Amino acid sequence: MTHEIFGDVISSYSRAQAVEDGVLVDVSETAREAGLRYPVALTRAVWESCVVVPPNVQAQDERGRLWDILWMLRASVGRGGEEIRYSLIVRTAKGRRRVTLKALCGPGDDAEPVITIMLPEED
Repeated sequence: MTHEIFGDVISSYSRAQAVEDGVLVDVSETAREAGLRYPVALTRAVWESCVVVPPNVQAQDERGRLWDILWMLRASVGRGGEEIRYSLIVRTAKGRRRVTLKALCGPGDDAEPVITIMLPEED
């Protein structure tokens, strides 16, 4: 039926391939520790802008910054829906800034529920 409606699939790009290529960063293990039961991945843009510790920023590490992202999502999950927007403060080389993230829950490679955290302008 899909073939009749949509035609032949020319190419596809799986979530597993995106993780393997570094387009997505799988953070599912830490997400489980934060109380999220579905697999979770961050886009590379979120990883670079929110998890990687900027030069000259003291008393921060990637694990702690990742934990903040996941914990704030966990605190926002009660709002429900396939898309959740939430914000947090991240330290930068120039001080602090508020970052808004969007988390989408959708089907993974085998139609299982997965969460992807991205910047609001990413699709």
